[in-house]
Amino acid sequence: MSDSFPGDVPEPSIWADPGPIFTNGSSVTIWCQGSLQASAYVLYKERGSEPWDTRIPQDSSNKAGFLIEATTSSHAVLYQCAYYTTEDILSQRSDPLLLVVTGVGDAPSLSAQPSAVVASGGNVSLSCSSQLTSGPFHLLKEGGADPPRHMEAEWRMHAERWQAQAIFSLGPVSPSHGGTYRCYGSSSSYRNVWSQPSAPLHIQVTGVHREPALSAQPGSLVLPGHSLTLQCHAEAGFDTFALTKDEGLTHPQRLDGQHSPHFPLVHVNRTHGGRYRCYSGHNLSSVWSAPSAPLDILVAGMYRKPSLSAQPGPSVPRGVNVTLQCGSEIWLDTFHLHREGSLDPPQHLHLQDTSAPSQATFTLSPVTSGFPGTYRCYGSNSTSPYLLSQPSDPLELVVSDYTVENLIRMGVAGLVLVVLGVLLCQARNDTRRTHDAGGM
Repeated sequence: MSDSFPGDVPEPSIWADPGPIFTNGSSVTIWCQGSLQASAYVLYKERGSEPWDTRIPQDSSNKAGFLIEATTSSHAVLYQCAYYTTEDILSQRSDPLLLVVTGVGDAPSLSAQPSAVVASGGNVSLSCSSQLTSGPFHLLKEGGADPPRHMEAEWRMHAERWQAQAIFSLGPVSPSHGGTYRCYGSSSSYRNVWSQPSAPLHIQVTGVHREPALSAQPGSLVLPGHSLTLQCHAEAGFDTFALTKDEGLTHPQRLDGQHSPHFPLVHVNRTHGGRYRCYSGHNLSSVWSAPSAPLDILVAGMYRKPSLSAQPGPSVPRGVNVTLQCGSEIWLDTFHLHREGSLDPPQHLHLQDTSAPSQATFTLSPVTSGFPGTYRCYGSNSTSPYLLSQPSDPLELVVSDYTVENLIRMGVAGLVLVVLGVLLCQARNDTRRTHDAGGM
């Protein structure tokens, strides 16, 4: 066969099926595609001058496959292919194809800092570490079109032990960064032979869609043993919802979605108290909305009940000021005032002076028709802000309306005047009749 390279013979293309990265012991097919006029395809290994394998195309196909039934570390090298035309002209070689075999050696660990949940436009670092790896680390995103990223290992002290580590930075984060990542280790001598994959790490991007609203039914203040439901209200089209509870963290560590926007909290106990947010998204997607406004769930019944009183009294006229005073016999530094039946969260006051009496004064000013109702107050400590005391005894606030009372008084006064006028006229008539009768 001729070894000439005329320019009119197209260069072939080469690829691996199911992909260039495969598990040790699995099968892979290297495909070479050239021309319908190809009489034979040849595969070269490690840029060798002699063909490693040869295949004859079947059924006038323009490609041929080279099957490797059980891969080993020796297959993790560069490959190129070429083809002979029917005139025995050998084409140029294809671009090189690098095969990588995985599953040789223990898996490294992969973690995200500060969190695997990152806001759009933010930054996140993926740390791949191992105590056994001596060569570079490799980061791969599942199902992504981007090629793997590679980084040399650096030895660092962690928990009083030395370990190799590589830190891959992502950012500014966009929706395309969301997805599942794994990392691998390798040796300095065999960089294309990778370890077992790390456990999957799911990067989720928030802030891509408009934020939903979060509410509690029947309300955000609940007694132990009772139940409530948190509802995530999103625009139409969203079919996945997630609820997070802050536990001293700025951002959630993870988002677990469900198809229903209703999150029931059944048989509430002290662990349910906290600050909640919800997110909306789409099924099988790693991008989410911005978080809802926070909703504080307050669990009452943890301390003795405080007392509640009103000044100048529980019955006041409209337009004046009234103060509700909540006090506790035990030291509490925060007090909460709630009107029964209201969906609004309780008002709260934090005491700055720890030496002062443990009481707070809530001012309702000026009192209107929206203020009447039954009030209770609660106390808490800033060390456990979502755990409240027993409710105080109820205080019924009554607001009287001067305008109505004055109209009633004026109406009564007018009626009295009318009656007096009738009686006066009747008396005059009686006097006149008597006088006329005496003159006859």
